[in-house]
Order: sequence, then structure tokens, then C-alpha cells
Amino acid sequence: MNQICVISIYVPNLSEAIDFYTNVLGFELNKQYGPSIASLVHGDLPIVLEESDSAVYEQDRKATGIALGLKTEDIELTVKSLKEKGVNFIVEEPTDCPPGKYISIKDPFGNTIDYLQFI
Repeated sequence: MNQICVISIYVPNLSEAIDFYTNVLGFELNKQYGPSIASLVHGDLPIVLEESDSAVYEQDRKATGIALGLKTEDIELTVKSLKEKGVNFIVEEPTDCPPGKYISIKDPFGNTIDYLQFI
């Protein structure tokens, strides 16, 4: 059986990515493996940030091929917190979806991050 064991996010600037994912989204830096790779604490499924020359800064991109989905217990509080941190929203108002409500943001490199509140 195939099982996801890690999520890698390729970024053009590792320092900026670490700053966003820790200070804005609240992940904890687990370990930095040299100048181009770092892992974040996220339960049993690690998230790896990897600096790559092929990662392109595309802040105006409308959609990416992959979206990171994060669970929230209070979507309104999450929106308020993200607004206070100046996050770039794709979908700012909590919107109905089959499992509940969601919002979407972009990281500094154009990667999509969805927050879901399950009902």
C-alpha cells in the first residue's frame, strides 16, 4: 500500500520560507539540513522546505498544481489572525465546500494553502 510519508515544498528562498511557515502559519522548525533544506514539525507527516533554483517566484499565479490543506477548528479566528499578519488571500471569506468551510491563501512564492473547518 502506498502511503504519503513527507510533503516537500520547493521555494526559491529558504530563509523567507522558514520565516513565513513558522512566524505566519505557526509551524515549528524541526531541523535545518544545511543551507537549502529544512523540516517543519507537523504531527506524524513532516513538511520539508527545499530551496531550489527551479522554484519560481510567481506571486500573481492564480493556481498551483498542489495545495497544502490545513485543518482549523475556528475558520473566522484563522481569517482574523492571517489578516493581522498581512497574508495574501485567494479566498478571504469562509466559503462553503462539501466537508464544511474553507479559505485559501498564498505563501510568498505563490503556493496555495487552504484552511478547512470540517462540519
